[in-house]
Amino acid sequence: MSRQNYTFTSESVSEGHPDKVCDRISDAVLDAFLAEEPEARVACETFATTNRVVIGGEVGLSDQDKLHDYMGKIDEIARACIKDIGYEQDKFHHATCEVTNLLHEQSAHIAQGVDAAADKDEGAGDQGIMFGYATNETPDLMPAPIQYAHAILHRLAEVRKDGTEPALGPDAKSQLSVIYRDGQPVGVSSLVLSTQHLDENLSSEDIRTIVAPYIEGVLPDGWLTNETEWHVNPTGKFVIGGPDGDAGLTGRKIIVDTYGGAAPHGGGAFSGKDPTKVDRSAAYAARYLAKNVVAAGLADKCTIQLSYAIGVSKPLSIYCDTFGSGKVADAAIEAAVAQTMDLTPRGIREHLSLNKPIYQRTAAYGHFGRAPDADGGFSWERTDLADALAAAV
Repeated sequence: MSRQNYTFTSESVSEGHPDKVCDRISDAVLDAFLAEEPEARVACETFATTNRVVIGGEVGLSDQDKLHDYMGKIDEIARACIKDIGYEQDKFHHATCEVTNLLHEQSAHIAQGVDAAADKDEGAGDQGIMFGYATNETPDLMPAPIQYAHAILHRLAEVRKDGTEPALGPDAKSQLSVIYRDGQPVGVSSLVLSTQHLDENLSSEDIRTIVAPYIEGVLPDGWLTNETEWHVNPTGKFVIGGPDGDAGLTGRKIIVDTYGGAAPHGGGAFSGKDPTKVDRSAAYAARYLAKNVVAAGLADKCTIQLSYAIGVSKPLSIYCDTFGSGKVADAAIEAAVAQTMDLTPRGIREHLSLNKPIYQRTAAYGHFGRAPDADGGFSWERTDLADALAAAV
């Protein structure tokens, strides 16, 4: 039997964290190409440092003239992201930083495995293993530590950007150590928050006074007690933030993006990759399936693993683990998963409507545990497969 009483810790980072700035730019480039052509191919990587952003990778459109036109828009896309995040520092400013575009056309050798057919037999864009996870410990069926670590930073970003708390800067990190009793989260033993501030005269205590009401507002009642340890800006001043303080790179926060370490990770990053790449689309499908297994009442928690080979359409394996919480055998859930959803790359994209410009919004505060959007964003968070899964076991 798994442990029932323990403390588990997860961290989150804000949209102004250097790595998240890069994720945002990469996904904004992806959205721009998908808006032009739903079948566009994009593998975009971004690097950011003091006064400089470098964008590279491979892109592809069926119309080469349009591809050339879009290459000229990359500078504008990057600056718009930096401006929206809020960077106007002397050494990292949306208007003055140098943007270098090194994007080029996708390799024909990579494309051939995917382009071999225009039907459901198209191959996966790469080999790899992808995991999805869900647990009934929160309303969004997410692990509590990562879900509330995200919620803290998301709330602080809201009050920073609407002008309520102008002293806060874009760069921030949070960390929650959550106490579990009888397998359920009941409180916070320690809380860490490091947030950039624009007034260098503010102390750690000043910052705590600013942020405490918002933290208390997003955590469940009773989770913060007199025994909770607070560490707010524990190193002191945090004035220089973002890529000026530390270099950033796309895809370097994969645990923050997923389950905060509470579940396995296949190793692939998401941002900047179009949905033919199973690193992204199959990870979304695995979360969708795991969430629907739990929503259907088939288990209290569930991990789904999918594996693929480049150029091969069907998954090589489907694995389920309900950690002893399943109401039916894990093998029965594996069979139901294969029966109720087409898990070829094209089948995933069509089922979840992934060929849309919906990815920039995923670049911060987690790819999972978010409400589905009316335009199809976060479609993998729907629970519309629960009845079919329940009927199939």
